[in-house]
Amino acid sequence: MFKDLINYEIWTRAIMAQVKICGLKTPEAIEAAIHYGADFIGLVHFAKSPRHVSLIEAAKLADLARGRVKIVLLLVNPGHALIDEATRIVAPDFIQLHGSESLEDVRAIRLRANLPVIKVVAVETSHDVEVAAPYARAADMLLFDAKPPKNAELPGGNGIPFDWSVLSGFNSDKDYMLSGGLGPQSVAQAIRETGATIVDVSSGVESAAGIKDLEKIKAFIEQAKNDRAGP
Repeated sequence: MFKDLINYEIWTRAIMAQVKICGLKTPEAIEAAIHYGADFIGLVHFAKSPRHVSLIEAAKLADLARGRVKIVLLLVNPGHALIDEATRIVAPDFIQLHGSESLEDVRAIRLRANLPVIKVVAVETSHDVEVAAPYARAADMLLFDAKPPKNAELPGGNGIPFDWSVLSGFNSDKDYMLSGGLGPQSVAQAIRETGATIVDVSSGVESAAGIKDLEKIKAFIEQAKNDRAGP
């Protein structure tokens, strides 16, 4: 009986999973993500990324989505000047920090931007999850992503999964996002196994680096939100 209740809870959470489509660069991709039911859209401002957009481009894309979904602006180790410029020009709903920001950095950026902050945590082992625990108190939400390969230029968006079981010991009263090598074929299983309430995808819905595939966006969102994601 108790086991059945646990399974039902996981199944219910799977149905209600929210979706973030990250690394969007075109109005068509923005419209597709919103049309098919995304809850968050992510805009990347990091010059080394194939998904990079300037702050002016990000602002134009954000305006298409404003009031329809939550807008997340991804930055990597931003200084005060960039934080000020990004919040003024883009006016996102969230700032996502995808670099090596310290706890003090996260607190300072959150205060300076006066916006909720998502801190990305690179995960490979359960120890990485334990080390991340203090960030759950400094940030408004954590995003667990796979550790990038050694010497990788990109801190994320590498299409690499990690062992979801390492999250089993993570306890927080806040929701977290799950990322790392997710795609239409794997997202339902990821939700079932982790109980994640929000899933994030970028390279998993692309036809080439930085080029979003609208059909893959549709398929990913359907698999994340469809009741068939449950057991």
